[in-house]
Amino acid sequence: MAFKLYYHPLSSFCWKALIALYEAEVSFEKHIVDLSDATQRAALLALNPLGKFPVLSDSSGGRVISESSILIEYLAQRVPSAATLIPRERDERLEVRSRDRFFDLYVMGSMQRIVADRLRPEVERDPRGVADARELLDTAYAMLDSFLTETTWAAGTAFSLADCAAAPALYYADKVHPLPPSMARPRAYLERLQRRPSFARVLREAEPYFAMFPG
Repeated sequence: MAFKLYYHPLSSFCWKALIALYEAEVSFEKHIVDLSDATQRAALLALNPLGKFPVLSDSSGGRVISESSILIEYLAQRVPSAATLIPRERDERLEVRSRDRFFDLYVMGSMQRIVADRLRPEVERDPRGVADARELLDTAYAMLDSFLTETTWAAGTAFSLADCAAAPALYYADKVHPLPPSMARPRAYLERLQRRPSFARVLREAEPYFAMFPG
């Protein structure tokens, strides 16, 4: 098997990669990484000195890819079934990449800031930082609501890289800063994402680990 994925079933960015792999029905070998295990951590660091996952190893291409968006673009270039995740038309491709960045930076990033604060000792917490993250999420939710007046998925009528980013970002963000009742379109979109077979599979596989999430 050419592809090996090093990941953790609870990691939001790993979910993004898994959704793409499952969406395109790509065969790959799974390697769950427990960062508290010195041997497993050392193996990950050998692949990515930053110690971040997901990491995709491609033995046939002799490449190691360690950023979720780049990982998905790499698959789209090399696996025909993954090609639809990145549109061929220039303007559509730019829109997908723009929405991918939107979900990673402003939804996922804000969610992670809130979660990270919950994991800190009380004396090290940052109420102002959390308040700023919540305010940014409110803005992002409103922007998403506007996007969805014109699109079926995150960036057009086809499921793409942008939706791979949206699914984990919105799922976790809704846990720590729930979508308000007025956001009917984003709520319906999140529910549609959860019914998508690729994301539904990710959620099933993550279920045994959910108790670890500081929701």
